[in-house]
Amino acid sequence: MTYSTRRPDIDDSIADLVAAAGDGANDDLIRELVTTAVKLQRDEPARGDLKLINTALKEMRYSSLVFAQHQTEPKVTVFGSARTPSDDPNYVLAKEFGRRMAEIGWGIITGAGPGIMRAANEGAGRDHSYGVNIRLPFEDSANEYLDPAKTINFKYFFTRKLGFVKEAHGFALFPGGFGTMDETYELLTLMQTGKSDLHPIVLVEAEGTDYWTKWAAFADDLVGEGLISSEDRSLYVVTNDLDEAISEICGFYANYHSQRYVNGRLILRIRQAPTEPQLAALNDEFGDLLSEGVISSIEATPPEVADGDVVDLPRLSFSFDRRHFSRLRLLIDRLNGFAEARTGLPGDAFTAAQADRDW
Repeated sequence: MTYSTRRPDIDDSIADLVAAAGDGANDDLIRELVTTAVKLQRDEPARGDLKLINTALKEMRYSSLVFAQHQTEPKVTVFGSARTPSDDPNYVLAKEFGRRMAEIGWGIITGAGPGIMRAANEGAGRDHSYGVNIRLPFEDSANEYLDPAKTINFKYFFTRKLGFVKEAHGFALFPGGFGTMDETYELLTLMQTGKSDLHPIVLVEAEGTDYWTKWAAFADDLVGEGLISSEDRSLYVVTNDLDEAISEICGFYANYHSQRYVNGRLILRIRQAPTEPQLAALNDEFGDLLSEGVISSIEATPPEVADGDVVDLPRLSFSFDRRHFSRLRLLIDRLNGFAEARTGLPGDAFTAAQADRDW
């Protein structure tokens, strides 16, 4: 059934307005957005609810506009405490991480505040820094290492966190408080449940501080209690070694490029197709991930061709059960192990269409 107001005169007016305002590329979705706005007026919600919805939509629209201008630069989101002083070893480590990632062509996204966020932006410099700032009574200005043109100010944490995750290709989490823990658990939950594509996650701590080491011991207890699976630990790496952290992030894209669902099948776009023996080994090791059939090597599917969605890359296709995402991460690791060694990423590595991301 077509999404509509069920008032033909209003629906026709919406269609005419949208046709006059745009180029036709996404008229169907814009019509639905306008239809939702009209339905809200007819629902007569409380003014406070309308303010929330209106502000959230405006924030998401502006965030998408800013990041759309920098799609070709891969980005890593850095989380961590706003209270970390500049002489703290974790501040020094975050600054060095930002510098080294920028040197190999990555952008750094932070919450735009002080502490670890400031450290990562300081290391990366303005040319490679992005900020998703939150307006708080006691802290509402972005740090001095951010270009205002690449800084978005948010009223709500939930829209800000969407920007953190949607725009990043990897995540580095440094020690922090409640906010960092909130971001850590939400990020892991999104990956574990498949509500976000899989990405590399590194939990970084200065040597001797043991912040993430203690957290990882708690995660081991969760495994022992049966509250998470042992494979869920494959979603993250704990380290105090920047070489390992950077290798984990960049190595995730040594072969793997991106994913998309087409007609119910998961498509993994890769840079180097597996050999027949490698494909057979994948089917033997990861057959438990399939709801039916086998893992197959394919070329771009018709919907991907129609969207111009990295059609030149080889692909794997299979009926994924959509349950064992941590095991899927292990499959991606295996694919990356098949590829030739890579030390960085080309600037155009992430220009694929995002048509099937499940936000």
